[in-house]
Amino acid sequence: MLATMFRLYPASASAALLLFAPLSPAAAAQQSAPVEQPAVGYAEVADLVLAAPLVIDATITSATRIKGAEAAGVAANAARFYVEAEVGALIRGSGAMPARIGYLVDVPLDFRGRAPSLKKTRVLIFARPVAGRPDQVQLVQLDAQRSWSPALDARARGVVREILDRNAPPAITGIGNAFHVVGTLPGEGETQIFLKTETGDPVSLLVLRRPNQPPRWAVSFGDIVNEGAGPPQRDTLGWYRLACGLPRSLPASALETQDEQGARIAAEDYQFVLRSLGPCHAESGAGA
Repeated sequence: MLATMFRLYPASASAALLLFAPLSPAAAAQQSAPVEQPAVGYAEVADLVLAAPLVIDATITSATRIKGAEAAGVAANAARFYVEAEVGALIRGSGAMPARIGYLVDVPLDFRGRAPSLKKTRVLIFARPVAGRPDQVQLVQLDAQRSWSPALDARARGVVREILDRNAPPAITGIGNAFHVVGTLPGEGETQIFLKTETGDPVSLLVLRRPNQPPRWAVSFGDIVNEGAGPPQRDTLGWYRLACGLPRSLPASALETQDEQGARIAAEDYQFVLRSLGPCHAESGAGA
């Protein structure tokens, strides 16, 4: 019966659980005070929340290891489990959730080649529903089940609130056009860059150059270009949309109406914006 259940939901077998190796007894004994938990990367969590119609706080009640044909495709250093978990809270999702859910997950083995004990582990899962089976979910990507922590919980809830806001910044899909206007004084000028978005809502960047001053820039999520808006605060949805959605350079099509000098300055100003935003995923140093 259990094997039949696994065959019904093969797509969810791509999911995996990220776990940290437990401390050795000697190392644990040396710790006399709680260790501060590392910050949870905003972009990492936003990637998961945006892909997941369901974000669930749950506690694993049972985990059955799958072997043989049902474990086809599992990495050599991982094991596949069918997990049942008790739902503690629905952080994102519409409608009621059953008290218990099940799903497949691939779990990394420890240095001895042993699978960790999953029972009673509290987790956050980023998932989608399975049609016709309200008690089953499918994880949205390989690391879409995470060990629960206060920092991760707070970050996930904050991202969900931002995404569901009616004024949430839209996803960036490309660059419309860009132009630079030279000012009346030497070294003075403005660059405007108009962005394409998933919803069609206007988003624009404005870079201001003033004599004997460093350049400054602002983003406008709306029709009105407001130089006083400034850049978006880091680790917000507005920052994420730009840092993770902007291409690494201005396309030539965006500068067709510019002369050589205007195109050069606009391209320089665009790179200034990218440097100010910083990388999307700081751990890899690369944008989306």
